[in-house]
Amino acid sequence: MTGDFNIRDSFWDLNFLFHSVHSDMLFDIADSFSLALSKPIENLPTMFSDNDQNSNSVLDLVFTQPSFMEFNSHHIHLDWISSSDHAPITVDIPIKDEDIPTKQRSLIKGSDEEN
Repeated sequence: MTGDFNIRDSFWDLNFLFHSVHSDMLFDIADSFSLALSKPIENLPTMFSDNDQNSNSVLDLVFTQPSFMEFNSHHIHLDWISSSDHAPITVDIPIKDEDIPTKQRSLIKGSDEEN
């Protein structure tokens, strides 16, 4: 589960000093789906303000299943920002090369099995 949750909290934004009750509700919802907060590879902001009065912040979050350790981190790509004020986020999903044995079966046309 990922998205722009528009919740500032010191738990995921090291530059923000306060805790929000809304983050508790978000964690309750995520937990109901057996999801946990993914940690970024680097602690970077995900939203960039065009107003000098507001600071850049972390509003975009990723929740994954904690039982899949290889999915429990994500990348924030500052170099991919274009017209949006948010940095794109990716999660690497390893795909193992695996040979799955299969059997080919066919029916002979007009045979009793086909009928």
